[in-house]
Amino acid sequence: MANEDENSGDVGLQNLDDGASRSPDLAPKEDGQVRSAQELEPVFDVPVRVQAVLGKSTLEVSQLLKLAPGAVVELDRKVGEAIDIYVNNRLVARGEVVLVEDHLGVTMTEIIKLDGGAN
Repeated sequence: MANEDENSGDVGLQNLDDGASRSPDLAPKEDGQVRSAQELEPVFDVPVRVQAVLGKSTLEVSQLLKLAPGAVVELDRKVGEAIDIYVNNRLVARGEVVLVEDHLGVTMTEIIKLDGGAN
């Protein structure tokens, strides 16, 4: 993962979706009605932390201490498997890693539905 201090500023987003699947002006209300983007405008400037997790691994301290440059840490994902996308530590989507010029990016392929439980 990249250094947080380097990436704490604005993040450039690129819409790679064709836009036909959903309208950006609509969001569901708790009562099932539709909320307009204008109603959500007060929270547009609230910063959120977005993480794209390629995979995870569990190591014992003794294994961790043996790591050196060139060591390979095996992750719990297979090649081509979707990665998890978290917003403020909550799983919200899955996606695929893409190359945007000379940077890595993520294309969302699946939005995770909330279970409706309170946090």
